[in-house]
Amino acid sequence: MKRLGFLLSSLIVALPLSAATSKEDVQEFKLKNGMKVLILKDSSIPNANMYTFWKVGSRNELPGITGLSHFFEHMMFNGSKHYPPGSFDTTMEAAGGSNNAYTTNDVTVYTNWFPSQSFSTIVKLEADRIGALSFDDTKINSERGVVLSERSTGLENDPWEELSTVVRSTAFLAHPYSWPVIGWEPDIKAWTKADLQHYFDTYYNPANAVMVVVGDVDPSAVIKELQTKIEPISRPFEGHPLRTIEPEQKGERRVWVLKPTITNPHLMVAYHIPAANHADHYALDLLSVILSDGPSSRLYKSLVDEQRIALEVGANNGEGLDPELFTFDVVGAEGLKPSRVEKAFDKEIGALLAKGVTERELEKAKNKRLVGLYRGMETINGKAQLLGNYEVFLGGYQNLFQAPTRYKAVTVQDIKRVLSTYFNKSNRTIGILDQRQEN
Repeated sequence: MKRLGFLLSSLIVALPLSAATSKEDVQEFKLKNGMKVLILKDSSIPNANMYTFWKVGSRNELPGITGLSHFFEHMMFNGSKHYPPGSFDTTMEAAGGSNNAYTTNDVTVYTNWFPSQSFSTIVKLEADRIGALSFDDTKINSERGVVLSERSTGLENDPWEELSTVVRSTAFLAHPYSWPVIGWEPDIKAWTKADLQHYFDTYYNPANAVMVVVGDVDPSAVIKELQTKIEPISRPFEGHPLRTIEPEQKGERRVWVLKPTITNPHLMVAYHIPAANHADHYALDLLSVILSDGPSSRLYKSLVDEQRIALEVGANNGEGLDPELFTFDVVGAEGLKPSRVEKAFDKEIGALLAKGVTERELEKAKNKRLVGLYRGMETINGKAQLLGNYEVFLGGYQNLFQAPTRYKAVTVQDIKRVLSTYFNKSNRTIGILDQRQEN
């Protein structure tokens, strides 16, 4: 088995991420209004994807206007100069396309999937909402209600959302990562039309976006369409640079959330880590795989299979434009005291700090990440998303094609170093959610 794993890893590293894709295949272009465009021709199917990464998320908000980034994810589908409410989706669907969007702490991303011959229609839709979004009072108030309902439903039905909100607001004292992407309820209720217009004019500026087009397209025709329809949308970009740097944490922080309706204790442990473009990203990412990816992972095997302390475990390497959190999520067995779950977790972290990980564990994690990258690059959708993520978060799309080499270069000594650097008690915040306060 070990020899097979070695051969698989070597094979993937030796090949490009896709047999037909290399960084030279990506065309990079900048419109006169500042929008960066990445184009990758892929004729495997007669379709195309368009991802538009707007570099605006909850980190760009201020107290009093939290949640605006997420709100625009809703408003961008609710009418513009030439496309009244409801017609964005119907027009796209009539052209054979579909769409989606998501908002994070750092970005708001809009995705379109469509037959290649519909590209002109898709660009018209995008240009109209970028250049002439409607700020209708009725729609604003309607979507405000939708967001408030989404927020209350999420907190009510998802214990992790409630616990994560409190943990992040405790782990971050100064940085905007401290508030939830969806925003605080009083802020959502208080936004004004002037707040929305100012935020849109500031951040939904083409100079603040990266557009990625992948599929069965002619790059020169793509550029011509964008120059005709989107390039004329131009205004001075006056985005406010984020100057706040989270101060170093110098002692463990703890928070307890009471939720009488649950029967299983929930434990979240968060450690401060660097931004995604830091050199330690690849070691931390592999560590998350080693710890919780699959039944044979370190924490799952110990806490779930052997000790029966937990029902679920997870580890997530937070990828942010600014220093983020590496988080652990543990759902304890029913009826257990949270302190027992925490004690078992601490024992595993202590063993990692003392002994590190094995070569076999690291090799297996590399194989998983490399296979994941390879599979992602097999589809036009995967290529578009990966190119955009690397461009925005990981130092440039070119680094996507260096990722296999960088994963392969991580050693067990690197894993032990990042463990000792970041996974210490003075650098962590512990959150517990349970039906009662433990005595």
